[in-house]
Amino acid sequence: MDYCLKGGFVVDPVTQRQGKLDVLIRDGRIAAVGPELDPAGAEVFPVAGLHILPGLVDMHVHLREPGREDEETIATGLAAAAAGGFTAVAAMPNTDPALDNPALIAFVLAQAERVGGVRLCAVGCLTKGQRGEEMAELGELVRGGAVAFSNDGVPLPNAEILRLAMEYSKIFGLPILLHAQDAHIGREGVMHEGRWSTVLGLPGIPALAEEVAVARDLLLAAATGAAVHIQHVSTAGAVAMIRQAKEQGIKVTAEATPHHLILTDAAVAAYDTNTKVNPPLRSEADRAALREGLTDGTIDVIASDHAPHTLEEKHREFALAPDGMVGLETSLGLVLTELVRPGLLSLDEMVMKMAVNPRRILGLPEGSLTPGLPADLTVVDLERTWRVDPGLFRSKAKNTPFAGRELVGKAVATFVGGRLVHRE
Repeated sequence: MDYCLKGGFVVDPVTQRQGKLDVLIRDGRIAAVGPELDPAGAEVFPVAGLHILPGLVDMHVHLREPGREDEETIATGLAAAAAGGFTAVAAMPNTDPALDNPALIAFVLAQAERVGGVRLCAVGCLTKGQRGEEMAELGELVRGGAVAFSNDGVPLPNAEILRLAMEYSKIFGLPILLHAQDAHIGREGVMHEGRWSTVLGLPGIPALAEEVAVARDLLLAAATGAAVHIQHVSTAGAVAMIRQAKEQGIKVTAEATPHHLILTDAAVAAYDTNTKVNPPLRSEADRAALREGLTDGTIDVIASDHAPHTLEEKHREFALAPDGMVGLETSLGLVLTELVRPGLLSLDEMVMKMAVNPRRILGLPEGSLTPGLPADLTVVDLERTWRVDPGLFRSKAKNTPFAGRELVGKAVATFVGGRLVHRE
């Protein structure tokens, strides 16, 4: 079906087009953007008072299929993504079995195709079985459809394997997404090492665990010339090193999550296992550094690190509960409420970090409302007030520390390839 979005306010930082404009969608692509367009047979979709953005992309999600369909499936994860305003997601390879061969890549892509709706980009496993001992067949993963490589969630203690993987990744022009964490420093920790870990009597993970790994990975990137992306940056020291690396011309990009940008380790005070994440929620000084890195361009992307778990898994004592929280359905609202409305980020900057930059890093089509491009777009009501209710999530999982929080700003329609995949 063709649509003409009428009366909305377009925000497109790539073309620098901004204002009250209509968007015409024909045959799954953007046909025209301009004032008072003639629908010419397209269904009129009224969006007066709403903002039309290039489709959001979450480049760090866990969909659990295959292997842990009790936590999430591709179908429920993509439904959650659509409801959150995302038109594409990058699925991490830490499934069971791990996405370390082209058959498994083909499986998740076929599942997503069957489900329809939000686009799924598969990230191939950097090492066989995610064990960190032997490099996966990267070329085969690319032929199977992988858009990037990662050993997501499992640190790589063997720097030689990572060095070789970086060399190989250059052949294919694909980035390596790095969970930068030393495998041994603070390995028994369950939260940030600091004042609150002492008060709560919980073993801590020092900032050093991340910073040692970031330093090593940046040195390897400099030596190989490979493109690397540091996932879920959480410490001030890591932000400083990434900033310096960019100034030196090293091919590095970085992401931060809404929860690291909004919460601190003080949130763990109630022993709520939904605040248990890896890397852990850090100190106020770390959060301030992350926000500074976000505004000065050191941090390129905001990504959710959507990590679903069952109620039973999270309802355990803090030290035994798994790490992670869901984020696909709350990320946009949290960012709009906590970062855009207070003026820490402009709407243009938010679009760059949640739509444009993820696409550029993953090599996807440009994130803009340019005629001829696929009609992937997100319609947002910046004034919509709503309360986070996990009971209404499309995701199978409900593990969020933001339950009950009032947010302002919500995706009210999501189009993927010209198809309406979500509407409030």
